[in-house]
Amino acid sequence: MALPSGVTLEVKNGGIYVKGPKGELHTKLLPEVNISVEDSVVKVSRRDEEGQSKARQGLIRQLVNNMAIGVSQGYEKKLEIIGVGYKAVVKGKILVLNLGHSHPINLDIPEGLELAQDDKNKNIVAIKGIDKQLVGQFASDIRSLRPPEPYKGKGVRYFGEKVRRKAGKAAAAKAA
Repeated sequence: MALPSGVTLEVKNGGIYVKGPKGELHTKLLPEVNISVEDSVVKVSRRDEEGQSKARQGLIRQLVNNMAIGVSQGYEKKLEIIGVGYKAVVKGKILVLNLGHSHPINLDIPEGLELAQDDKNKNIVAIKGIDKQLVGQFASDIRSLRPPEPYKGKGVRYFGEKVRRKAGKAAAAKAA
């Protein structure tokens, strides 16, 4: 795997450290795997041929790839909030969500993430960061507060996600 330009990788103290223009990430090096860097090419090899070692080799290779992309380009996930009265407002380091509950939901924005709202459509929230796992987990946590429902399509969904709609019992009664 080739590292993008401006990205460096170091293996020290039982950890993998990746630095780039957007920041620095690190993860623990697993004992079944060896990593070597030659001319900005990363080679991940396993110490033996056991199934566990093969799985860990693929895991570490993908984690290093995700870290390299994160510190060079970053990651972004967009969420769409659909429903009458449903909205999201970013207030400093807190995301305030009105999702049809009796009270607004206040979520602390994790360190390392940045939230942005579209100027034209305030119901689209973009979550940006360098850590792919953190971006995806925070987006999933927001979506789980009010997942899209199949009858009216209301709720929080990923941008571009297709929600399969159901007819409902009024349409089902007419068909019978």
